[in-house]
Amino acid sequence: MRPSPPRPLTTGPSSGPEPPFPLKLCGKVVKGFGRGSAQLGIPTANIPIAGLTVGGHASIASGVYYGWAGLDVRADGALVPADAAPPGYVYPAVLSIGYNPFYKNTVRSVEVHVMHGFARDFYGAHMNLVILGFIRPEYDYVSKEALVEDIRTDVAVAGRSLAREGYERWKGDGYLMRFGEALEGEEGVDVGS
Repeated sequence: MRPSPPRPLTTGPSSGPEPPFPLKLCGKVVKGFGRGSAQLGIPTANIPIAGLTVGGHASIASGVYYGWAGLDVRADGALVPADAAPPGYVYPAVLSIGYNPFYKNTVRSVEVHVMHGFARDFYGAHMNLVILGFIRPEYDYVSKEALVEDIRTDVAVAGRSLAREGYERWKGDGYLMRFGEALEGEEGVDVGS
């Protein structure tokens, strides 16, 4: 159950992320539980959880995070051709890492809400994530409406947090736009899937 005090408008220091952030992971977008768009009206792009085991981040706390997502997808949701320039686009993102207690999941997942209105699904696209901050722990909810209200607040907190100069600059991190390259050796990067 979520505590009742008011939520902060931003999270993380104004100067930018502090350890353990930034965290990096990547993977192909896979089909999730099918609840984001259909049940909640908040679409998510899901990537395999395996990325958290690379670079020693397997023990990252379950909860809601924010950062930048690089996708080899155009703004309309179509895949970018391999030889195109630019090779993809960067979008703000809020993500849930965990078990989603409201749905009683038994498998941990990474569900990313890319803060852009795509016209279609983009399963199979490659996503690179630079996670810059923690918003809140996972909570269980008394209703779907309470869950949706908190997710909408998470999106607003992520947007305001990323708009600060110390976080905005990470949008230009070259890692976000390297698709299909060998990323082995990068701290916290999953090159599988």
